[in-house]
Amino acid sequence: MFYQHRVDPNVPIEEVAGAVKDLIEQGKVKHFGLSEAGVETIRRAHKVQPVAALQSEYSLWWREPEAEVIPTLEELGIGFVPFSPLGKGFLTGKISEETQFDKTDFRNIVPRFTPENRKANQELVDLTGRFAQQKKATPAQIALAWLLAQKPWIVPIPGTTKLHRLEENIGAAAVELTPEDLRQLETAASKIPVQGARYPEELQKLVGR
Repeated sequence: MFYQHRVDPNVPIEEVAGAVKDLIEQGKVKHFGLSEAGVETIRRAHKVQPVAALQSEYSLWWREPEAEVIPTLEELGIGFVPFSPLGKGFLTGKISEETQFDKTDFRNIVPRFTPENRKANQELVDLTGRFAQQKKATPAQIALAWLLAQKPWIVPIPGTTKLHRLEENIGAAAVELTPEDLRQLETAASKIPVQGARYPEELQKLVGR
């Protein structure tokens, strides 16, 4: 998979898709992927070279793709690879308003991770925690299982540097959420207004083009 990880506003997407098409024809690349692309860009690229997958943020606390992106992917037969499926660690239940991040941690500049917003968003973590207790799972596994239950062509990519967290994440595939579980989780989550932007303003301009 050869991804364009951010849409370049200075280069027409048709040129990018055409260049990747050439690489595919040369046998150097197998599949073409986009990241954080908007619906119009996806359609334009797909006309030149079929897009195999879109990688964008999607989780219980960032659900914007449900409005337009996911229906478009389903229509065109494009897979979805959600990054930050655990909300950059927040949905694991291991981060609170008191958590101190290393000075090099990207979350220090993310509005959603200010102490006051972490406190406001704790309700969503508490919700996954309650479901985790019922299912004898962890909050992270519930968050991942919810994603896996949305569409069969959704493949989340949680990141970790720890083996035991990798094993925990893999365990999400064995967590079964029934239609009633999903309905209850959906109903409860829809009543929780998430506080804070997911990116600083200067970075937000670069996504969803």
